Amino acid sequence: MPEFDLAIRGATVVTASDTMRADIGIRDGRIAALAERIADAARTIDASGLLALPGGIDSHVHIDQPSGPGIVMADDFASATRAAAAGGNTCVMPFALQPRGASLRETVDAYRARAEGACLIDAAIHLIVADPTDSVLGQELPALVADGYTSFKVFMTYDDLVLNDRELLEVFAVARREGARVMVHAEGYDTIRYLSEKLERAGETRPYGHALSRPQTVEREAAHRAISHAELIDLPIVIVHVSGAEATEQIAWAQARGLRIHAETCPQYLTLTAEDMKGIGDADAMAGAKYVCSPPLRDAASQEAVWSGIRRGIFDVVSSDHCPFRYDDPAGKLNPRGKTSFRWIPNGIPGIETRLPVLFSEGVSKGRISLNRFVALTATNHARLYGLYPRKGSIAPGFDADITLWDPNRRETIRQANLHHGSDYTPWEGFAVTGWPVMTLGRGEVIAEEGRILGEPGRGRILDRAVDPSERRAA
Repeated sequence: MPEFDLAIRGATVVTASDTMRADIGIRDGRIAALAERIADAARTIDASGLLALPGGIDSHVHIDQPSGPGIVMADDFASATRAAAAGGNTCVMPFALQPRGASLRETVDAYRARAEGACLIDAAIHLIVADPTDSVLGQELPALVADGYTSFKVFMTYDDLVLNDRELLEVFAVARREGARVMVHAEGYDTIRYLSEKLERAGETRPYGHALSRPQTVEREAAHRAISHAELIDLPIVIVHVSGAEATEQIAWAQARGLRIHAETCPQYLTLTAEDMKGIGDADAMAGAKYVCSPPLRDAASQEAVWSGIRRGIFDVVSSDHCPFRYDDPAGKLNPRGKTSFRWIPNGIPGIETRLPVLFSEGVSKGRISLNRFVALTATNHARLYGLYPRKGSIAPGFDADITLWDPNRRETIRQANLHHGSDYTPWEGFAVTGWPVMTLGRGEVIAEEGRILGEPGRGRILDRAVDPSERRAA
């Protein structure tokens, strides 16, 4: 019997801390050895001239999630994980969203049942706590954390999701006691409502009004408030999808004070701007709806501020915040109410397949970040933050053989026609990139190659996680 099931030969192996030329020996779906030469293998892959990177982990994606009356999300688990694999990812982390008045446990069980048997790659489920009742806080949430759902998201905006300050503090206290990781969507609900209504009264209803209704001040204030609550409870939190300078400054201020505040941003805040919501040069007056997401896209100065935060180590992860809707669809961006005001355009854009190529091209290829930093931002830090390390997130003996073979010099142009998601458009249509995933392996199995999907839905596992006992502290 050969010593290894598979050998990947000739690649440059890149982790968050090291870059080396090595062969990779894989056995039973795990990395068994790194060596100058792996000779005794049942199969081999010649990766000469390619980088071997840990498979991407996208820790912030929305899949098959309820999105309001008459609105349907464009991706189910099969299509979303297919697109993720084609883009070089081997694990995603979607959200089980608790509707108001619903049992959190029943919500999670139903969501997991939809994911089981449908995923091409592995997935770990976050929770969204929208109704923190006494039974949720006292029974359901602690039990779910113990069962392996060790991270959850809270919102400071949206009619059906917003938690008030007292509720945020109570949820934070449970997370502290149970050792769970909390993600925070930081935008001020009342301010957004006030500005939205003011804009509508003035006749500003086009998609660009979305940006005007959510200026950086709204994100800055909410970020500071979330940080203050976290400081009071002594809880590490992750402020997600940070869009510009002002929220970044609040996070840097907190980190400088020794507070355990983590930060996430997304490729859209590094490459797109609010001007895209104006639909300039497009005969379709609603074309700007394709770019509506929250927080909104900002400007070139905001992009540079976020890049600076990445270089300075303020940001831990870059996720896609994949939240896909079809554009030309009455159940998507062009729903009847959405045509009357920006306020009713579904918030979110597709990006699960384009996250890695866009960040690599704009970051590594243009000299803004190193290869090792790219790996940290796209895989290793996600695994560390959310309880997947050391199973996921690096290339070393004992880790799952989740590996993306990457051509750093390959030039491609992103086209909707070549993507695998369920949406009918990409915000990066015509975007030129340098650096491209050519093969994705999940637990040692080739699941995507040159844009072709080779794995079958259902091969992906739903992963349970354990909390770090050191994170459990009396509230």
